[in-house]
Amino acid sequence: MLVSERVGHFFYEGARLEFTEYGAGARVLVLMHGQMMPRRMHEPLARLIASNGYRVVTLDLLGHGRSDRPTDPQRYSMMAYARQLIALLDHLELDSAVVGGTSLGANVSLEAAVMAPARIRGLVLEMPVLDNALETGIVVFGPLLFFGRVTPWAVTALAAAARAVPRGLIPFWLGIALDTLDQQPAPMAATVHGIFFGRVAPPVDLRREIKTPAIVIGHPNDPIHPAADAAMLSEELPRARFVEAESVVEWRRRPERITGEVLEFLGGCWPRRQRRTRSSELGA
Repeated sequence: MLVSERVGHFFYEGARLEFTEYGAGARVLVLMHGQMMPRRMHEPLARLIASNGYRVVTLDLLGHGRSDRPTDPQRYSMMAYARQLIALLDHLELDSAVVGGTSLGANVSLEAAVMAPARIRGLVLEMPVLDNALETGIVVFGPLLFFGRVTPWAVTALAAAARAVPRGLIPFWLGIALDTLDQQPAPMAATVHGIFFGRVAPPVDLRREIKTPAIVIGHPNDPIHPAADAAMLSEELPRARFVEAESVVEWRRRPERITGEVLEFLGGCWPRRQRRTRSSELGA
């Protein structure tokens, strides 16, 4: 599908953050990636939504993708990421936008809704990481902290092998997996450290006060992002509805159903356009 595409960047607290804009217009959706993944993971979805009349912005948060990767763990936290998201809205001169993302991106969106509710029109939350994901998250991401600090040579070697594979010759999602493996040991460890030792999401009492409309998407049989977390969140948020995917790959391999749900949700996040009267069309 043909939509315009523009790459941009801005600076936040001395760090460069890169983003891509798809489409154009006043109705803006910002999408953020999963932990350690690049913003490019949302490219097909961004193009699809933009082709339906929206301006979609994908952002590489600090330590990810083509944004800067400092080595200080104190630079990384969900609330720091939420401030980066608000800074992006400032850079784009947007009073408000719908925001969302996958896993890490979903949790950052929740923090932004607590931090700056007037700036957030709606929330598109896929696979949020809450209470039921704690143990699995430690098992999956804890080793990244270990390898980044104890065996950095292994991280560097794996990254070099991943970069050596030409992206134009392989399927899109294999390229995303290889991009995710392209890590620098010290920033990778700092990112995991900062997230692990901060709050992963707003506590339940704050989540229940989020009045922003939300759509929450959960996947069955996903140990890292249990559907129970998504369902629980949809019950906690006063204006949320829950959409259960058929599998962890449905939205990527067969995007029509869930994208239709998201487009319907997005349509309700902005006032209906006022129809011009005949007199206004005549210039009266």
